[in-house]
Amino acid sequence: MHDVKNRRTFLKRTKYEDLRLEDLFIGNKVNVFSRQLVLVDYGDQYTARQLGSRKEKTLALIKPDAVSKAGEIIDMINKSGFTITKLRMMTLSRKEATDFHVDHHSRPFYNELIQFITSGPVIAMEILRDDAICEWKRLLGPANSGLARTDAPGSIRALFGTDGIRNAAHGPDSFASAAREMELFFPSSGGCGPANTAKFTNCTCCIVKPHAISEGLLGKILIAIRDACFEISAMQMFNMDRVNVEEFYEVYKGVVPEYNDMVTEMCSGSCVAMEIQQNNPTKTFREFCGPSDPEIARHLRPETLRAIFGKTKMQNAVHCTDLPEDGLLEVQYFFKILDN
Repeated sequence: MHDVKNRRTFLKRTKYEDLRLEDLFIGNKVNVFSRQLVLVDYGDQYTARQLGSRKEKTLALIKPDAVSKAGEIIDMINKSGFTITKLRMMTLSRKEATDFHVDHHSRPFYNELIQFITSGPVIAMEILRDDAICEWKRLLGPANSGLARTDAPGSIRALFGTDGIRNAAHGPDSFASAAREMELFFPSSGGCGPANTAKFTNCTCCIVKPHAISEGLLGKILIAIRDACFEISAMQMFNMDRVNVEEFYEVYKGVVPEYNDMVTEMCSGSCVAMEIQQNNPTKTFREFCGPSDPEIARHLRPETLRAIFGKTKMQNAVHCTDLPEDGLLEVQYFFKILDN
């Protein structure tokens, strides 16, 4: 690896355990020996053919009726070989809904469709794998949930859908549809698309760390949070650069000896930030996350998130707000400052 700016070799050919083949796609950010790199293109035609030939991106949309089952659906997506490259919980305005369902404008159920898709939050994702459009449609199953239960009983719509409209999730039929729909939810112009769902009241912040995302644990963590009766009111995937992480973790600088390692972990890949509603005054989300060291958590609080999903003190699955008064500030950092 050559450092063009300083005109010197940065890295000779070497084995690097923390990088996986699935991480090597254009647009991704990877960390190699604490240096954050953006993958902008393939080095040569051979590499492009080997890594990029059948790779496709498509839109995966969890509809309002299945947002409570987002953990199970995301777990199925990960287990089916997809990489989630973007994720955002949002609400659609009527205008955005009509743009999204433009192909169904003449259908008799059009008004019901618009009413349903705007009735609550949706979770939009950009997902990546070989033949993604076709494979996502296969995982979804037939559009009618009743038919899906007969013809594809293990599919998402069979498991979580109700009928032909309330059918849990959506996927585009073609490459052109996928490009159009992804542009609506994740504009390439740099705009932020439909509004996020953050409430900014009675809240605390949770971040699923990069190691847990790359290990495919996001779905399981969402299920655990829901089953502990906490409400996730906003959620979004971020690729943070070092400057942002240092700013976010500033309160720990000079206080926690592992500060630099904490920063390195948080900017080593994609993380998912969440706004958690702190509705139950007797049980705080901080307690549910457990001690920051997973080994201690496994001894003292074995039912906590870090005990179950954490590996080391740095890779302890989740960050959570430590002080009650900082909850709103941390949520605002992600959903007002970074989400722009």
